[in-house]
Amino acid sequence: MELWIKALHVIAVIAWMAGIFYLPRLYVYHARATKDGELSETLKVMEYRLLKAIMNPAMIATWVFGIWAAVNAAAFTEIWFHIKLACVIAMTGFHIALGKWRKDFEADQNNRSENFYRVINEVPTVLMIFIVVLVIVRPF
Repeated sequence: MELWIKALHVIAVIAWMAGIFYLPRLYVYHARATKDGELSETLKVMEYRLLKAIMNPAMIATWVFGIWAAVNAAAFTEIWFHIKLACVIAMTGFHIALGKWRKDFEADQNNRSENFYRVINEVPTVLMIFIVVLVIVRPF
């Protein structure tokens, strides 16, 4: 059973990360689009579906299966796990920010540039690197 929990956790993480990498890229294109234009309206639908149908369920599943796996492995006593958990909390905060920015686009109230979205797209990459190193290498 423990291997199934880990497998489901990894599947959820992959789905969540795919969305968390893709949504800021959509925002880059959306920031360039004309408000109320056809492209803007199409991106609104894509962003909504990506966040609500893929990213939110994947994030929830990541947390559920991750906590389940951590309890089974007694990881809460390990320093690397606490640092990893802080990174996952930061990733969740980033996810929440993406949701807020989607609402700005939906209301045609975005005031951030495409360059802003290009730069923030690097945040999940840095967090992912830390998380993977912490889980695989366990330096602490």
